Amino acid sequence: MTVAQRLPFSYRPEAEVVAHRLDVVHTGLDWAAAAKVATPWVQAVRDNPPPFWAMESLLKEYPISSAEGLALMRLAEALLRVPDAETAIALTADQLGRADFDGSGDKVLARLSSTAIAMSKHFLPGATEGTGIMGKLGAKTVVAATLRAVQLLGRQFVLGQTMKEAQREAAVARKGANLTFSYDMLGEGARTDEDALRYLQSYTDAIDSIAARADKAGPLEKNDGISIKLSALHPRYEDAQSQRVMDELVPRVWGLCKAAAQANINLTIDAEEVDRLELSLEVFEALVSLVAHHHPQWTGFGLAMQAYQTRALELIEHVTAVARKHKVRLMCRLVKGAYWDAEIKRAQELGLPHYPVFTHKHHTDVSYLACARALLAAPDAIYPQFATHNAATIAAILQMGAKSGGKFELQRLHGMGEGVYRELLAARPDVALRIYAPVGEHRDLLAYLVRRLLENGANSSFVHQLADPSVAPEDLLHSPLLPAATTGQPLPAAMFGPSRANSTGLDLAVPEQRAPLLAAIASARVPVVPLASGDDVAAAMQRLRAGFEAWSARPVAERAAIITRAGDLLDERLADFCGLLVREAGKTLGDCVAEVREAVDFCRYYAAQATEKLVPVTLPGPTGESNELRLHGRGVFVAISPWNFPLAIFAGQVVAALVAGNAVAAKPAEQTPGVALAFVALLHEAGVPHDAVALLHGAGDTVGAALVAHPATAGVCFTGSTAVARPIHRSQA
Repeated sequence: MTVAQRLPFSYRPEAEVVAHRLDVVHTGLDWAAAAKVATPWVQAVRDNPPPFWAMESLLKEYPISSAEGLALMRLAEALLRVPDAETAIALTADQLGRADFDGSGDKVLARLSSTAIAMSKHFLPGATEGTGIMGKLGAKTVVAATLRAVQLLGRQFVLGQTMKEAQREAAVARKGANLTFSYDMLGEGARTDEDALRYLQSYTDAIDSIAARADKAGPLEKNDGISIKLSALHPRYEDAQSQRVMDELVPRVWGLCKAAAQANINLTIDAEEVDRLELSLEVFEALVSLVAHHHPQWTGFGLAMQAYQTRALELIEHVTAVARKHKVRLMCRLVKGAYWDAEIKRAQELGLPHYPVFTHKHHTDVSYLACARALLAAPDAIYPQFATHNAATIAAILQMGAKSGGKFELQRLHGMGEGVYRELLAARPDVALRIYAPVGEHRDLLAYLVRRLLENGANSSFVHQLADPSVAPEDLLHSPLLPAATTGQPLPAAMFGPSRANSTGLDLAVPEQRAPLLAAIASARVPVVPLASGDDVAAAMQRLRAGFEAWSARPVAERAAIITRAGDLLDERLADFCGLLVREAGKTLGDCVAEVREAVDFCRYYAAQATEKLVPVTLPGPTGESNELRLHGRGVFVAISPWNFPLAIFAGQVVAALVAGNAVAAKPAEQTPGVALAFVALLHEAGVPHDAVALLHGAGDTVGAALVAHPATAGVCFTGSTAVARPIHRSQA
């Protein structure tokens, strides 16, 4: 099944997208007025800071850019996963390099230990009694106190470990306040169907608990709701398994939707990563169709949308059209986005043309405002839910909302944004606020907590800067409506700097990018490579030994340029080599793309390294003489590669030896000589002479052994078993 592409290509130039979003926002938004409204909120939060465990205060004490902040994250990772202090002590010591907590040699750890004691004073019974004893505590007590402190810190970000506990906390919080809650059952993507069914039961039980307290006759938006993750409900929630997802996942989610509709509560599908968005829409639209047919009066079904994605506005336009097509009204949550680091790294790793998310924080803010305007403009189709902790963004939403006249609500995360919303609700008690409240055991908190720390710990984060009194309110609330001239990160192609380009990749979740690979597979023909005889080995080694001198004599820059050209040719022929890898080696699409790109990277990397390290180096001449260090090839290298990476390892061995000035006798794995033959032909096309590299196909115990034992062999590159490597090593000793 091919998932329909409803949205524009994700990997577009950021500047073009931002320019369009600015055109949308400039009409009807008075940013100066919004900043003026938000200024007293900021000052009040600073004058009356939230409790020390709130995110704002936490980041003030432990900036993620500091050594203490990083150490705290490592402590959290260790301590949230273990049940007892003894294990925590051992794991913490390992995480922090088996440091001496009792000593003061490491100032960072000493300060962190002191802070652990200070934190324990807030939490541990009687901890404030006898400060002299507290000051004399050793490593065991410090780590035990930190364990308790971090576990209790987790409670500030999880409303309850069970729905019963969470609802009890919610009842206390909503007294005298216009609050509702959206419960999120902690846990990341399912890895097995057993995981998925367990999450399904957790969601089902949660809906039952919410339903028991819901007003089935009143306005739905006044009831609590639930947020679900599709990736938690299916172990293979990915484009490649789209048909299975539609067959197995949609019925599961529809069961939850029916229960939510009957209970008159909101059910929101949480956002996932960029490469899953089109699949999420496929599932979402199937469910909207079912809602329209079976529960057309239910207005609680919705989707979370991430403003940091460069196609967020088009997503809102599409979802609005879907709602109008099916004549239903949806509840949609607009968020900034929670996977920025992962999206950036994925685009870099895959060698994509651009980033799918904005690389400047203020560009995301612009996108958020443009998306908010689009949501407010569609009251017939969408009840907007605006999730943000940015005081200026909140003020801008209120301004736009007043002009539109439509109903909407604001949202914040439990444990975050408390100070800003405290001031907002004091000034505007009529504003509807929903709290996104994680529910689950602390052992499941880690991924969620780290996302929150990364998201809000950056220096550009509003939450981070709000806690920093050195940032003036006018700077904190400055207008985001000024586009940056360049991207905030080097484009994926330029991530290695000027020395070499990153290899070009593609997103296999995009059918247009996948199509050339499928065409290449269909047309690929595996060549027949003749077996080399003993005479062939002897002739090839003689030819290579003769060709070595001329090849080695070429300037290193010339050899490097040829190998770079080979990498460029391979980069251009990604699809063709993928077709051959699939046909001959049985590779999956993802594996063959990664392998071709690794071979390209080998070519470019070794060429760059040779240019840097193999050039002649002038040495000191203490008595007036001229001294120069020159590195040169050794002769004929034998390269023996395995079947599991028939292109990448083969190419890496061959080009490293070639660029260093050696001739190469290359013996590929017996199972995959066709891939190797194609690469050797490409090397010749790039300019490597025929007497500098030769392919010799055959069994390891005949052709391989003959090459290793040949007197012209100057060295061997071998990847394979230890049992084979040992005699090769002995033969070259």
